Amino acid sequence: MELNYKTIFAKRKTLTITVERDRSIVVTAPEGTAPEKIRQLVESRKLWLYEKTRHVQKYDPLPHPPGKELVTGESLPYLGRLYRIELVEGDGEIRFEQKFIVPRAHAGQSPAFRAWFIAQAEEKILPRVASHARNLGVAYKEAKIGQGKYRWGSCTPQDNVILNWRLIKAPMFVIDYVVVHELAHLIEQNHTPRFWNIVRSQAPGMDKAKAWLQKNGALLEQEL
Repeated sequence: MELNYKTIFAKRKTLTITVERDRSIVVTAPEGTAPEKIRQLVESRKLWLYEKTRHVQKYDPLPHPPGKELVTGESLPYLGRLYRIELVEGDGEIRFEQKFIVPRAHAGQSPAFRAWFIAQAEEKILPRVASHARNLGVAYKEAKIGQGKYRWGSCTPQDNVILNWRLIKAPMFVIDYVVVHELAHLIEQNHTPRFWNIVRSQAPGMDKAKAWLQKNGALLEQEL
């Protein structure tokens, strides 16, 4: 069986291999690594990669398709809870007051809500990165909110931490788990037992968070 994979070269010391949620395989390698060495790594993990890429579904399916129209009575997830939408007259900004107050001018316009979610993610998630980094004793170059779909977060070879804006829909203990997970890669690049011990020490709700993502990940991936 031949496995297709993408190779990213970066200034780092070790080879790592990951399977994205779209089942694509990505190998990150030190600059100048011989293609044969990369191929040997993929070959050595072939059984594991086969199981990962043939996994039936990463997340539990949704019980029913979520509504995407911004109409009164519809609800959207925010920080782990569903809140009702209420349309009001006017064309001002979206507001949150234990429900979403949406000017009627934005009705049916999901980009406006997406922009609101991204702004909230920047305000509420990025400070968590700084806080957890201090607790872990690590330093990153930049933390930012990203718009990719197939990762909740990533720690780049340049020590930048990127977190998916969709996380703002999840409870804070899930957000903290993803943040700590990515920061732990600044200490241990691979998912070794040491890596998971580091994550668990800073995110004691790790198992609960992983179970929550298993159950609700498909909901988070919706645009709204």
